Amino acid sequence: MADTILVVVEQRQGKLNPVSYETLAGAQQLAAETGWALEAAVVGENAAAIAPDIATKKVAKVYAIEGEKLKAYTPDGFASALKAFIQSKQPKLVLMPHTYQVRDFAPKLATAMNSTLISDATGYRKDGDRVLFTRQMFQGKFAADVAFTGPGPHFATFQAGAFRADKIESGAAAPIENVSAEVADVRNKPEEVFKEAKQAVDLTQADIIVSVGRGIKEQKNIELAKQLADALGGEIAASRPICDAGWLPMDRQIGSSGQTVAPKLYLALGISGAIQHLVGMKGSRSIIAINKDSEAPIFEIADVAVVGNLFDIVPPLIEEVKKAKGV
Repeated sequence: MADTILVVVEQRQGKLNPVSYETLAGAQQLAAETGWALEAAVVGENAAAIAPDIATKKVAKVYAIEGEKLKAYTPDGFASALKAFIQSKQPKLVLMPHTYQVRDFAPKLATAMNSTLISDATGYRKDGDRVLFTRQMFQGKFAADVAFTGPGPHFATFQAGAFRADKIESGAAAPIENVSAEVADVRNKPEEVFKEAKQAVDLTQADIIVSVGRGIKEQKNIELAKQLADALGGEIAASRPICDAGWLPMDRQIGSSGQTVAPKLYLALGISGAIQHLVGMKGSRSIIAINKDSEAPIFEIADVAVVGNLFDIVPPLIEEVKKAKGV
């Protein structure tokens, strides 16, 4: 399986994590630039049920890796199953989405194979025969290009929002191979699946996000942004200063020290666009920014830039959205 990229997509409790499509889209681009083959693998219970969906994408083959010891996720089980599988196939590069589950078992897997893991990459670029992976450093203040050395297989994970899922290419139905996993002893004892606190929110799954910055001026004004988010059917979020001030919970923070998102629509209200914030939302499909400062850095990446006072613009915008929806 020389010169092959293997994407390990993520499923949890029988459902595919949508961020896997972003990693597949990035892998398709890399495969096109390098000429390497692209294959995918699904691990765990119900992998065979998820594999046909992946097989509709532009990949050469899909592997459904299942086993008795993989019914419940454990880092021991997943690392052991993937180690045996990857050793048998010897891909050049293994790509995975940078999720909580992946960051739990991927270092263990790479170490077990005497290999290297480049984690949380925001992109890649070709440099001759080498592939360099870009990582944010010092909370997004710098970006470093990192390359692998030594023999593979090598491992890398892509940050949520690094690539756009809507750019994924479909293909003819790829063949699916069911693999019976070889799993060593599992030392981990799975407990009840972790559930976040009620007030917590996974903004990575939101299609529409209305985010506020210092331009909102006072905590009471956040209600205006919430009304717009409700009208659009989206989630409310914020830049770091808003969350640091306690105006919104920390789980609503977007940026290098918060969540990285790539919604279909990102509406930025009164956000100047510090680099720490931009790295957390620049992968959004459409960005609309409202700011009274015409020189605000966020306008450099916005698809629609509105220069003006958000308090003059947002109320009529809410009314127009409601009218359009017949509310």
